[in-house]
Amino acid sequence: MTSPDDRPARLAVGVVGTGRVGAVLGAALRRAGHRVGAVSGVSEASRTRAEQLLPGIPVLPVEDVVRQAELVVLAVPDDALADLVAGLASTRTWQAGQLVVHTSGRHGLEVFEPALPQHVLGLALHPAMTFTGTTLDLDRLVDCCFGVTSPEPLRPVAEALVLEIGAEPVWVEQEMRPLYHAALAHGANHLVTLVAQSLQALAAAGVDTPSRVLGPLVAAALDNSLRAGDAALTGPVARGDAGTVAEHLRQLQALTPDIRPTYVALARATAERALASGRLRPQAAEPLLDILASDQEH
Repeated sequence: MTSPDDRPARLAVGVVGTGRVGAVLGAALRRAGHRVGAVSGVSEASRTRAEQLLPGIPVLPVEDVVRQAELVVLAVPDDALADLVAGLASTRTWQAGQLVVHTSGRHGLEVFEPALPQHVLGLALHPAMTFTGTTLDLDRLVDCCFGVTSPEPLRPVAEALVLEIGAEPVWVEQEMRPLYHAALAHGANHLVTLVAQSLQALAAAGVDTPSRVLGPLVAAALDNSLRAGDAALTGPVARGDAGTVAEHLRQLQALTPDIRPTYVALARATAERALASGRLRPQAAEPLLDILASDQEH
């Protein structure tokens, strides 16, 4: 079996930012046969991550990483991306004909505008995945999608890069990137908060292993909702069981102050969606919504 270093390298890759995403994507591109020439990383954690996922690859200043690369991966926080691109343009660091990929979900191609006079080829490739920054992520990439936005002539190139690392490209129009990103953040990041709150409540109820109790239930609910959407809904809100919801609110009052308002907001949204879809009868919804509205007033 050949190693990545034995295969003919198609592109010289430079990774700017070896956080959880950058280091993993660099390793995935290397596994696909590309040659990672250099990476940048400021923090000790980033440098350690680069050493673990990309052993033997030099850690260099950003300008040096960019100058030596045919494909530059910009894996930096959303709020830092535009300034990074503009700064490298002002120092004329970009090379004509370079492919430059950013991994931001929020941004599209607008961030590349300062670099266009230097003839870079910008692509937005956002992995719809949460990262640990370990080799575990390499396997997860094979089962995830990337939100792809590019100039139309570069679309085959953008999609080929995603396919090469084993993922699936999903086209997102430029003007839809912020909504696309909001949807993912709402579904994934807020799920973490919701599960953490539920684990806290179970621990407060005296359950020794909250994750063991909650895990199978949440996994089944997630699977059902992905398959059936709103039709997967069960529980007291779907039944219009106002008394149960009122008791839940009383019990949650003793926990940290973030949990009860979250429950109220999600219960209200759940009731409104169930009512709109016909799963909750109006006469059952009225007392339930009254309880939730009363709690919000307090």
